[in-house]
Amino acid sequence: MTKSFLLGIDIGTTNTKMILIDTQGNICASTSRTSTLMSPFIGWAEEDPAEWWRNVCELVPESLEQAKISATQIAGIAVSGMVPTVILLAQNGQVLRNSIQQNDARVFREVSEFQAITDKNEILRKTGSAITQQSVGPKIKWLYQHEPELMKKTAHIMGSYDYINYRLTGSFNVEQNWALESGLYNLTSSHWDADLLRLYGIDPDLLCPVKQPAEIIGYVSAKAASETGLAIGTPVTAGSADHIASAFSAGLKDEGDLLVKLGGAGDILYCTNKLGFEERLFLDYHLIPGKYLINGCMASSGSVIKWFKNNFAPDADYPELDAAAEKLPPGSNGLILLPYFLGEKTPINNPQARGTLVGLTLSHTRDHVFRAVLEGISYAFMHHLDVMAENSWFPKKVRITNGGANSKLWRNITADVLGLPIEKVANHPGSSLGAAFVAGMGCGAFTSWDEIEKFITISEVIQPDMENHKVYQDLYHVFRETYQLLEPVFPKLESL
Repeated sequence: MTKSFLLGIDIGTTNTKMILIDTQGNICASTSRTSTLMSPFIGWAEEDPAEWWRNVCELVPESLEQAKISATQIAGIAVSGMVPTVILLAQNGQVLRNSIQQNDARVFREVSEFQAITDKNEILRKTGSAITQQSVGPKIKWLYQHEPELMKKTAHIMGSYDYINYRLTGSFNVEQNWALESGLYNLTSSHWDADLLRLYGIDPDLLCPVKQPAEIIGYVSAKAASETGLAIGTPVTAGSADHIASAFSAGLKDEGDLLVKLGGAGDILYCTNKLGFEERLFLDYHLIPGKYLINGCMASSGSVIKWFKNNFAPDADYPELDAAAEKLPPGSNGLILLPYFLGEKTPINNPQARGTLVGLTLSHTRDHVFRAVLEGISYAFMHHLDVMAENSWFPKKVRITNGGANSKLWRNITADVLGLPIEKVANHPGSSLGAAFVAGMGCGAFTSWDEIEKFITISEVIQPDMENHKVYQDLYHVFRETYQLLEPVFPKLESL
C-alpha cells in the first residue's frame, strides 16, 4: 500500500486542527477540536497542554475515517503551533503547569527591568527582536520568582508544537522559530546565547536542541501509536511556528508578498530575501531556507470580536452582526476602538495597554460598536504597514486568510483601511496545511517548496473603496493619537 498521505497538526489558540493531504494538491480530511484559553488574572493567557494531546488522540482516528485510509498510508507527520508558548516539563516528561501563552502579558515589570539594563541595539542585532512581553526570558524570570518549586522540578522548556512532537516521538527538541522568537537564540552563531541565558538566570541544560522545520526529529513511538491510532515508526519532522506555516501555505514565497491573518490574534507577515531588523516587529525564519518573514503580531484580534459577541450579542450570529454593521458609514459615526485587550505586542509592544472605546454618544448602538471593533483591528494592521514602510518594506501582493476572511464586511474594511487590493485565499486550512507540506518535504514526498501552489486557490480580489479609504485615513490618525494620549494612563489602571 503506497504511503502517499501527509498529516498536518496545528495547535492553535482556540482549536486543535488536523488535515490529511495527498501529493496531488488535495485535502483529504479536515478535523478540529476546541481548545480552552484561560485568563484567571488580568493579562494572563494560559492553556492546558494535556487538552491539546487529548485533541490529537481524538482527531487522528476521525481524520483517518474521513479520508478513508489507514495509518500505514501516512508517509510523514508535522506539527505547527503557537509560538513562543512556554511549557515546563519534568525529567519524566510530565507537564508541570499550564502553558504560558505567547500573548500573556503578566511580565510587564520584568520586561521593563531587562529593557533598562540592556542595550536594545545589541539585543536586536543578536536575536532579531526587542525584549517584549512575548520574550521567553522575562517569563522564565517570573517563574523563578513566583513558582520556584516548579522551576526546581523543570528539566525541559519547550513550545506548543514541540510538546506534541515529544508526545509523538519521545524526543526533546524545539523548532528554529521557537528558538528565534524566544529572544534567547543568537542569529549569528545559531546557538543559544550564553550571555542572555546568564542575564535571565536560565540554566542552558533546560533548553532543547534546535531543529530545522523539515528535519526528521523522531518516529511515532509505540506508546503514541497506541494512544492515537498512528502507525509505529511514522517519521515526524520538527514542524513550524503556526504563523510561518500559515503564511507559506497561503503562498508567501517572494519578496514583497504580504499576508494579513484575521484570526484570534492578528498577524501580518512580509516576505523578504534579506535579513532586516526592526525593534517594533518580530523576525522569523521562512520555511524556505535563505528567506525571512518580518512579523507583526497583535495580542488580540478575532478574540475581541468573540468577546464582544459573548458579552453584548449572545443571541446574534456573526452574519447578523455583519449585516447590521454593514449599513453604517465607515468610521462608525466617530467611534474609535483600541483593540489592546491583552496588552499589545507589535508594533507598540506595551503589555500594559488596554482596550479602549472613544467617542460614544447616546446615538450609538450595539452595531456601531461592533463595526468599530472591526475598524480598530484594521487600524492596528495599518500601523504595521507604516512601520514597514519606514524600513522600505513595501507590499507588492497582499493576501488575506483565517476565519475573519470569511466575513465580507471585515475583509472589505481591511482593504479599505489599508487602501490595497487583497486576494482572498479560498478554503485556506491555515497552519495545518503548511505543517503537512513540511512533513512532505521531510520525508521526500515533495521535492520543491514551489509545489505548495497545488494547494492554493484565489477566490476573490477585494478592491479597496478609495473614498472609504480617505475617511479611514483621517480616523487612523485619530486612532494613533488616542493611544499616544492614553499611554501614560494605562499603568495607573494596573494596580486598581
